[in-house]
Amino acid sequence: MDFKIATWNINSVRLRINQVERLLAEEKPDVLCLQEIKCINDAFPWKEIRKAGYEHIAVHGQKGYHGVATLSRIPFKKTESRDFCKKGDCRHIATDLDIPGGLRIHNFYVPAGGDEPDPAINEKFAHKLAFLREMTDLYAKQRSKSKNRMVLVGDLNIAPLENDVWSHKQLLKVVSHTPIEVELMNELYASHDWVDVMRRFVPEDEKLYSWWSYRAKDWEAADRGRRLDHIWVTPALADAPVAMKVRKDARGWERASDHAPVIATLRL
Repeated sequence: MDFKIATWNINSVRLRINQVERLLAEEKPDVLCLQEIKCINDAFPWKEIRKAGYEHIAVHGQKGYHGVATLSRIPFKKTESRDFCKKGDCRHIATDLDIPGGLRIHNFYVPAGGDEPDPAINEKFAHKLAFLREMTDLYAKQRSKSKNRMVLVGDLNIAPLENDVWSHKQLLKVVSHTPIEVELMNELYASHDWVDVMRRFVPEDEKLYSWWSYRAKDWEAADRGRRLDHIWVTPALADAPVAMKVRKDARGWERASDHAPVIATLRL
């Protein structure tokens, strides 16, 4: 079966529910993972999502901040979330899909890390580094299970490669592309021998972005982007990816999120 999954930092699901409905109608993914939903579970737009054909919904939200949600056409066998760093933030939800062979989807919103890339003076940056280390420890413990069929998606808030940012040299001291963040992401990547689906389709020597700042007067003309959103699969699914795209046009929709949806198709 061909399985289409999308990930999108929506930056308030209630504010942009029309855009979510539009993406679902146009792309018809089997699963859409949202980050930064910015609402408690009871305030999530359940009715609108179900009307769009997504009956299976897992939400882990909090008032005004963070929050993740996974919307699916396929039933869930299990749903769980993990409180990384014991801060009570809603930044992760895992869902097991009820399909032959099984499939676990991890939906993440990694802390942005603030503005100053020094954990000694910036607690937000220290939190980000600790969060990444905890993720690495979690998946390293599962690495021996070579048949693990897992997909990790979300706003990981790191652009690890030189061509994942508009200027490698100018962003080396900017949070999201600093050497320590990239090093920790590489350790996370190696923890379960993850496969970077996006870079399967776009070579590392080509620019690839999923986020463009609100600060740019003309974000499209400036094109000073970063690849903060990711789709990874475990080695058991290494040969599954057959297509990938970034819906850059969604960044230009009215009152858009600063992130664009990333969509991949896997042949399971």
